[in-house]
Amino acid sequence: MHDDIDVIIAGCGPTGAMLAAELRLHDVRVLVLEKDTEPASYVRIVGLHIRSLELMAMRGLLDRILPHGRRRPAAGFFAAIPKPAPKGLDSAYAYLLGIPQPVIVRLLEEHAIERGAQVRRGRAVAAFEQDDEGVTVELSDGERLRSRYLIGCDGARSTVRKLLGVGFPGEPSRSDTLMGELKTGVPPEEIAAKVAEVGETHRPFWLRPFGEGFYSVVVPAGGVSDRAEPPTLEDFQRQLRAVAGTDFGVHSPRWLSRFGNATRLAERYRAGRVLLAGDAAHIHPPLGGQGLNLGVQDAFNLGWKLAAQIRGWAPETLLDTYQAERHPVAADVLDNTRAQMELSSAEPGPQAVRRLLTELMDFDEVNRHLIEKITATAVRYDFGEGPDLLGRRMPDIDVKQGHLYDLLHHGRGLLLDRTERLTVAGWSDRVDHVADPTAALDVPCVLLRPDGHVAWIGDDQQDLNDHLSRWFGEADLLCADAGAGGERE
Repeated sequence: MHDDIDVIIAGCGPTGAMLAAELRLHDVRVLVLEKDTEPASYVRIVGLHIRSLELMAMRGLLDRILPHGRRRPAAGFFAAIPKPAPKGLDSAYAYLLGIPQPVIVRLLEEHAIERGAQVRRGRAVAAFEQDDEGVTVELSDGERLRSRYLIGCDGARSTVRKLLGVGFPGEPSRSDTLMGELKTGVPPEEIAAKVAEVGETHRPFWLRPFGEGFYSVVVPAGGVSDRAEPPTLEDFQRQLRAVAGTDFGVHSPRWLSRFGNATRLAERYRAGRVLLAGDAAHIHPPLGGQGLNLGVQDAFNLGWKLAAQIRGWAPETLLDTYQAERHPVAADVLDNTRAQMELSSAEPGPQAVRRLLTELMDFDEVNRHLIEKITATAVRYDFGEGPDLLGRRMPDIDVKQGHLYDLLHHGRGLLLDRTERLTVAGWSDRVDHVADPTAALDVPCVLLRPDGHVAWIGDDQQDLNDHLSRWFGEADLLCADAGAGGERE
């Protein structure tokens, strides 16, 4: 039995791979177990929303990812109501990046491996036992491994969650929808007219141009065969004819899938030394395209906290803030997808509400609110009383070195200090210090967590020290004696 592993992660999807890379930033020994022997081959396009793009930029990954994706406006996300993007969204990355799911998974896995994570394919968790010191994990082939923590990133049917006995309450799937990307055989204007006509009575239903001659196609599944079997081109043609009276000449599918409207949220994200993230913790319909993003954002929240616990400097309650912060965010996503599903109903009541909301979204504040909700830029963690910026993400503002996010590549905290008189001495092994009176801030100083959320605002050294202790543990006297070792020029 190996006992040189700090963390075992079950599942090497986007959440598991991102979490592994985040842990490796802090030299945590990570083993990722993936039950599939080969990466998924089907080419489903997923969308990285604004907040996920920001997080990728924080770790220096965005330039690597952008060439593989296609930028689209940050618009039309909520219930597919076609409204333009609000003007002046507070982000340097105010767009949607459409990217094939196998590609983003591969890029994140490569990133984790380059950082030093081990990935073993064809391995799955079959059982585990935890004690005060760690977790003993038994694999499906009988091999036994020992680690300090186990993280279930193993999807909606999570084995880890089931073995842990954590409840997964919510609503089962009541209806299925077909979704895919296909080419069509009729003129765009004919498609647009038919979609507008049919969309009045059937939802969810759309054909939207996706570029390169492809259309994103969504149509009710009706009586299409067993959910366990992937849908076929013939299934799409048949359902389009049933709903629209024409199959639009669809052909050459890039990918085809089926989704239900099951909506569930784990009762808790942690039980002792076992934690859950991504789809293992929450599932919902893909309306608004939030699922992958929600999981990747879980990983960014959990990674530095779990690393702090393992490195020995975490404040006592730091790891518990993972559930305290992320569970409400997931609950909000589940609620907004429930609302979008209701607005997709063809019943007169939901259609009346949809028409009303369509009118209301002509007000910029309403449109902006919904876009910021879907893209997770509106998330504010509860850090107590303080200015509105406290607990929110920090945009990628200009600093004397260039861009703020370039200073966060190593996953450390950061004090951005316009006063040039504060210090992080005592925490300089965990927190960097940038003294920059020119920074594009309208407050004196901010303390950023490794996930880019604002943990403190002010200009008083003692108040700063209190907050450094809250988030980054006790001061290290050796670091204090060494002076401002975290100073960044």
